[in-house]
Parts: sequence; structure tokens; C-alpha cells
Amino acid sequence: MHPGEGPATAVPLVQIILFDGFDPLDVIAPFEVFAAGSDALSGGLDVRLVSLDAPGPVRSGTRGLHLEATDTLHPEAPGIVVVPGASGPVDGDPDEVVTIPVLIARLGGTPFPELMRRCLDAPHTLVATVCGGSLALAMAGLLEGRTAVTHRLGLDMLEATGVTVVDARVVDDGDLVTSGGVTSGLDLALYLLERETGPRIAHAVEQLFQYERRGTVWAPRGPVPVAF
Repeated sequence: MHPGEGPATAVPLVQIILFDGFDPLDVIAPFEVFAAGSDALSGGLDVRLVSLDAPGPVRSGTRGLHLEATDTLHPEAPGIVVVPGASGPVDGDPDEVVTIPVLIARLGGTPFPELMRRCLDAPHTLVATVCGGSLALAMAGLLEGRTAVTHRLGLDMLEATGVTVVDARVVDDGDLVTSGGVTSGLDLALYLLERETGPRIAHAVEQLFQYERRGTVWAPRGPVPVAF
């Protein structure tokens, strides 16, 4: 296999990225939804936890919890790439405490910016984010001119990077689908199941989880509303 070439798989890949300090729920909620969706499709999705460099355990930002990356990211592989946010303190002296902004900023010194640029450029790859995942992309200079959302505490920062911010639970901007705070990872994954595989699969997973998607997914379609 050549570098950057997708792995041998007959079904679309769902790759959920792990990085140092990731938020566990940003990862696990979409993982479970997509895994259940794959089961409903009789194995129609290949769902993986991936790292930016090498397989192995990756430390989250919550109480030292580790999850195992079973593969590295394949940026050009057809399917979905999910970028989680980070967890930890929001504020604090960066010389004394590792805050969420510090964790996200650190990604700039890893292969993350180049790998995600390749994901966004790939014709058959959809990039999705949960919570601060969109901030990670924006701080890497990858979202200027796009429409996105993040956790409400980061909306001003996201806008400052040149992003058009829409305060919705999930924002669909074509090959980029972003979502808000931590639990929105459930809504994001269920929406993507519906968008990519159809409503019957998404509905079956909703019933299994006894969870109904929240909010209207914003997308640049239909008439522009007048101001209220």
C-alpha cells in the first residue's frame, strides 16, 4: 500500500480520530451510532478509531482515560472522518494547566493540519466534527469561508478565523458537517447515517438507543428567512 492510499476495504470507512487530550464522549457517541448503523446494514460500514501517526493507546483529556487506535488515518479513503474536540479545563494559566485551547493549539504541531487538508480535498471523503473539532480545523487554517458551528463557548473564536457561524445543533456545509456541544455527537452521527444510508437505518438506530435527534440541521438550501 502506498502512503496515503486507503486501506483494503469493500465498504465505506468511518474514521474517528484520537489525539492527545480528546474528549471521550465526542468519540464514543459517534462510534456507537455508526457501529449500530453498520450492524443494521449487515456490516455496511467499517468503523475505526484512528490516530494521526501510529496505532496504539491514546490518552484522553478526561481523568487519563485511554482509548485504543487500531489504525492510522487514511485521508483519501472514501467515507467519513470524524474530528472530536478536547476535554479539560476551559481557563487557566497555560504555564500551569493544560486547557482545552492549549490541547487544540498543540494539534498545529502534529501531522493533523496536513492530514485534514488532504481529507477536505479528497473527492469522496466527508469531514465531520464534534464540539471543538471544528475549532481544531479552523485554527489549522482549514475552514476560512466555510459555514460551521462549535461549542457555544467557542463561537466567537470560530468566527474570528473567518468562518460563518450558525448556532445550530448540526450544520451541513456539504463535505463538512459540524456539530455543537459534547452530546451533539449523537445528533451528528444519526444525521449522517440518514444522509448517507437513508432514514430507515437512522430510525432503527434511534429506536435501539431510545434517543431522538435534537434540533433542525442547518444547510444552505431553501429560501433565506426574513428577520424576526
